[in-house]
Amino acid sequence: MTYDPILLTRQQAAEFLGIDPKSFDKYIRNHPDFKCFMVGRQERYIKSELLKFIETHCVN
Repeated sequence: MTYDPILLTRQQAAEFLGIDPKSFDKYIRNHPDFKCFMVGRQERYIKSELLKFIETHCVN
């Protein structure tokens, strides 16, 4: 059985957005407006927050 995870790793978040993990770190992950979920010391990312961030920071 396959499932669609709710919490994404850095690699999965980058793949979801179609970008390189290093670009994810540089342009999204380190942005002060970007929200993540902490599991212990590890960051996890929610698809809806990724989409919200992208929509909010689109360049016209």
